[in-house]
Amino acid sequence: MIDPLIRDVPDFPKPGIIYKDITPLLKDAAGLSASIHDMAKMVDPASYDLVCGIESRGFIFGTALAVHVNKGFIPIRKPGKLPCETASESYELEYGTDTIEIHLDAAEGQRVLMVDDLLATGGTMEASLKLIRRVGGIPVACAFAIELGFLEGAARLDVPCHALKKY
Repeated sequence: MIDPLIRDVPDFPKPGIIYKDITPLLKDAAGLSASIHDMAKMVDPASYDLVCGIESRGFIFGTALAVHVNKGFIPIRKPGKLPCETASESYELEYGTDTIEIHLDAAEGQRVLMVDDLLATGGTMEASLKLIRRVGGIPVACAFAIELGFLEGAARLDVPCHALKKY
Protein backbone atom coordinates (compact mmCIF):
# COMPACT_ATOMS: atom_id res chain seq x y z
CA MET A 1 0.00 0.00 0.00
CA ILE A 2 1.36 3.42 -0.91
CA ASP A 3 -0.44 5.37 1.85
CA PRO A 4 2.53 5.68 4.23
CA LEU A 5 4.73 6.84 1.34
CA ILE A 6 2.54 9.80 0.32
CA ARG A 7 3.35 12.97 2.22
CA ASP A 8 0.85 15.81 2.74
CA VAL A 9 2.38 19.25 2.29
CA PRO A 10 0.00 21.99 3.47
CA ASP A 11 -0.29 25.28 1.59
CA PHE A 12 1.68 24.18 -1.47
CA PRO A 13 1.78 25.51 -4.14
CA LYS A 14 -0.58 28.08 -2.64
CA PRO A 15 -2.50 28.58 0.62
CA GLY A 16 -5.38 26.19 1.21
CA ILE A 17 -4.02 23.36 -0.94
CA ILE A 18 -2.78 20.13 0.60
CA TYR A 19 -0.23 18.81 -1.89
CA LYS A 20 0.16 15.04 -2.19
CA ASP A 21 3.95 14.61 -2.41
CA ILE A 22 5.11 11.35 -4.02
CA THR A 23 8.82 12.00 -3.33
CA PRO A 24 8.91 9.55 -0.38
CA LEU A 25 7.33 6.88 -2.61
CA LEU A 26 9.89 7.48 -5.36
CA LYS A 27 12.86 7.14 -3.00
CA ASP A 28 11.56 3.93 -1.41
CA ALA A 29 12.73 1.10 -3.70
CA ALA A 30 10.20 -1.44 -2.43
CA GLY A 31 7.33 1.06 -2.55
CA LEU A 32 8.18 2.24 -6.06
CA SER A 33 8.57 -1.32 -7.31
CA ALA A 34 5.25 -2.36 -5.74
CA SER A 35 3.57 0.69 -7.28
CA ILE A 36 4.72 -0.23 -10.77
CA HIS A 37 3.75 -3.87 -10.24
CA ASP A 38 0.28 -2.82 -9.01
CA MET A 39 -0.18 -0.36 -11.89
CA ALA A 40 0.60 -3.17 -14.32
CA LYS A 41 -2.31 -5.15 -12.86
CA MET A 42 -4.81 -2.27 -13.26
CA VAL A 43 -5.07 -2.60 -17.06
CA ASP A 44 -4.46 -5.80 -19.01
CA PRO A 45 -1.20 -5.31 -20.95
CA ALA A 46 -2.70 -7.24 -23.87
CA SER A 47 -5.17 -4.36 -24.34
CA TYR A 48 -2.50 -1.81 -25.32
CA ASP A 49 0.60 -1.54 -27.49
CA LEU A 50 2.32 1.51 -26.00
CA VAL A 51 2.51 3.44 -22.75
CA CYS A 52 2.30 7.23 -22.90
CA GLY A 53 3.53 9.41 -20.03
CA ILE A 54 3.00 13.11 -19.47
CA GLU A 55 5.88 15.39 -18.49
CA SER A 56 7.26 15.21 -15.98
CA ARG A 57 6.20 12.78 -13.29
CA GLY A 58 4.20 10.73 -15.76
CA PHE A 59 7.60 9.85 -17.25
CA ILE A 60 8.64 8.23 -13.96
CA PHE A 61 5.67 5.90 -13.73
CA GLY A 62 5.14 5.52 -17.46
CA THR A 63 8.64 4.42 -18.45
CA ALA A 64 8.94 2.05 -15.49
CA LEU A 65 5.55 0.56 -16.34
CA ALA A 66 6.45 0.25 -20.03
CA VAL A 67 9.62 -1.67 -19.16
CA HIS A 68 7.72 -3.82 -16.65
CA VAL A 69 5.14 -4.91 -19.26
CA ASN A 70 7.61 -4.96 -22.19
CA LYS A 71 5.98 -2.12 -24.16
CA GLY A 72 7.34 0.98 -25.84
CA PHE A 73 7.00 4.44 -24.29
CA ILE A 74 5.96 7.73 -25.87
CA PRO A 75 6.33 11.10 -24.15
CA ILE A 76 3.97 14.04 -24.08
CA ARG A 77 6.10 17.11 -23.39
CA LYS A 78 5.98 20.81 -22.78
CA PRO A 79 6.38 23.00 -25.89
CA GLY A 80 9.74 23.12 -27.64
CA LYS A 81 11.16 19.94 -26.09
CA LEU A 82 10.53 17.46 -28.92
CA PRO A 83 12.88 17.58 -31.93
CA CYS A 84 10.58 16.47 -34.78
CA GLU A 85 7.18 17.62 -36.07
CA THR A 86 4.62 17.85 -33.30
CA ALA A 87 0.94 18.32 -32.62
CA SER A 88 0.01 20.52 -29.69
CA GLU A 89 -2.96 21.04 -27.41
CA SER A 90 -3.62 23.92 -25.05
CA TYR A 91 -5.79 23.56 -21.98
CA GLU A 92 -7.05 25.55 -19.02
CA LEU A 93 -5.46 25.52 -15.59
CA GLU A 94 -6.79 27.12 -12.40
CA TYR A 95 -4.35 29.95 -12.96
CA GLY A 96 -4.14 30.25 -16.77
CA THR A 97 -3.38 27.96 -19.69
CA ASP A 98 -0.72 25.44 -20.58
CA THR A 99 0.27 23.56 -23.74
CA ILE A 100 1.58 20.06 -24.37
CA GLU A 101 3.03 18.41 -27.47
CA ILE A 102 3.57 14.98 -29.00
CA HIS A 103 5.45 13.80 -32.09
CA LEU A 104 3.18 13.41 -35.11
CA ASP A 105 4.43 9.85 -35.66
CA ALA A 106 4.11 8.77 -32.03
CA ALA A 107 1.15 6.42 -32.02
CA GLU A 108 -0.58 5.97 -35.38
CA GLY A 109 -2.84 2.91 -35.23
CA GLN A 110 -1.51 1.94 -31.80
CA ARG A 111 -3.55 1.26 -28.65
CA VAL A 112 -2.21 3.44 -25.84
CA LEU A 113 -2.30 3.34 -22.04
CA MET A 114 -2.07 6.90 -20.71
CA VAL A 115 -0.07 7.32 -17.47
CA ASP A 116 0.46 10.19 -15.07
CA ASP A 117 1.28 10.51 -11.40
CA LEU A 118 -1.87 12.34 -10.33
CA LEU A 119 -5.39 12.99 -11.57
CA ALA A 120 -6.85 16.21 -10.21
CA THR A 121 -9.24 18.23 -12.38
CA GLY A 122 -8.50 16.15 -15.49
CA GLY A 123 -7.44 19.02 -17.75
CA THR A 124 -3.97 17.74 -18.54
CA MET A 125 -5.15 14.20 -19.25
CA GLU A 126 -8.11 15.42 -21.31
CA ALA A 127 -5.69 17.40 -23.50
CA SER A 128 -3.38 14.37 -23.70
CA LEU A 129 -6.22 12.13 -24.88
CA LYS A 130 -7.02 14.66 -27.61
CA LEU A 131 -3.36 14.67 -28.68
CA ILE A 132 -3.11 10.88 -28.83
CA ARG A 133 -6.21 10.73 -31.02
CA ARG A 134 -4.96 13.55 -33.24
CA VAL A 135 -1.81 11.57 -34.08
CA GLY A 136 -3.81 8.41 -34.79
CA GLY A 137 -3.46 6.64 -31.46
CA ILE A 138 -6.29 4.82 -29.70
CA PRO A 139 -6.36 5.51 -25.96
CA VAL A 140 -7.66 2.49 -24.04
CA ALA A 141 -7.38 3.64 -20.41
CA CYS A 142 -5.63 5.96 -17.97
CA ALA A 143 -3.53 4.86 -15.00
CA PHE A 144 -2.51 7.13 -12.13
CA ALA A 145 -0.62 6.70 -8.87
CA ILE A 146 -3.09 9.07 -7.14
CA GLU A 147 -6.56 10.37 -7.92
CA LEU A 148 -8.05 13.33 -6.08
CA GLY A 149 -11.57 12.01 -6.49
CA PHE A 150 -13.24 15.01 -4.87
CA LEU A 151 -12.15 17.10 -7.89
CA GLU A 152 -14.03 14.73 -10.24
CA GLY A 153 -11.37 14.78 -12.96
CA ALA A 154 -12.25 11.27 -14.13
CA ALA A 155 -15.69 12.55 -15.18
CA ARG A 156 -13.96 14.65 -17.89
CA LEU A 157 -12.24 11.63 -19.41
CA ASP A 158 -13.88 9.28 -21.88
CA VAL A 159 -11.79 6.18 -21.16
CA PRO A 160 -11.61 4.04 -18.00
CA CYS A 161 -9.48 5.55 -15.24
CA HIS A 162 -7.57 3.59 -12.60
CA ALA A 163 -5.55 4.81 -9.61
CA LEU A 164 -3.46 3.13 -6.96
CA LYS A 165 -4.83 5.47 -4.31
CA LYS A 166 -7.95 7.62 -4.43
CA TYR A 167 -8.46 10.51 -1.99
